[in-house]
Amino acid sequence: MSTETRELPTEYREARWYAAYTSANHEKRVALQLGQRSVEYFLPVYESVRHWKDRRVKLEMPLFPGYVFVRLALQDRLRVLQIPGLARLVGFDGTPTALPDEEIEGLRKGLTSGVRVKPHPFLTVGKRVRVTAGPLAGMRGILVRRRKQTRFVVSVELIMRSVAVEIDEADLELT
Repeated sequence: MSTETRELPTEYREARWYAAYTSANHEKRVALQLGQRSVEYFLPVYESVRHWKDRRVKLEMPLFPGYVFVRLALQDRLRVLQIPGLARLVGFDGTPTALPDEEIEGLRKGLTSGVRVKPHPFLTVGKRVRVTAGPLAGMRGILVRRRKQTRFVVSVELIMRSVAVEIDEADLELT
């Protein structure tokens, strides 16, 4: 009898970005646990001002409520799935689906450069455009006009969430 060693497919060995679905309001706790387990993660946040009777408070809120992005090889997913508050990795037919690296890196780059973003309803119609200049250069999204402002809406198709960014129309081209 011979014993064969089966090698895992490349997608199981290479680190890729995945959307991790969390329990309600557990994004920051899950992110803290990911950091403690030395797993690369990305939790995009935006600043929101909340008004209470006696004061105003600035809060950091998740840009994509219910999601934290993790970079890992699928063979290592068990150490992520054991985190309390993390429900599953988003995918189809029980298999996690990787997100394009440029999508996550574009979001990271835009947020670290100080671009003001906020959540936006998920869009599927509208003029498709690509950013040609600035920190979001290369990103693709949908052009939306609101009053006199031009907004560029970036959608993460896998989790059906979008964010809106105010942008100069000169930095956009139709795709």
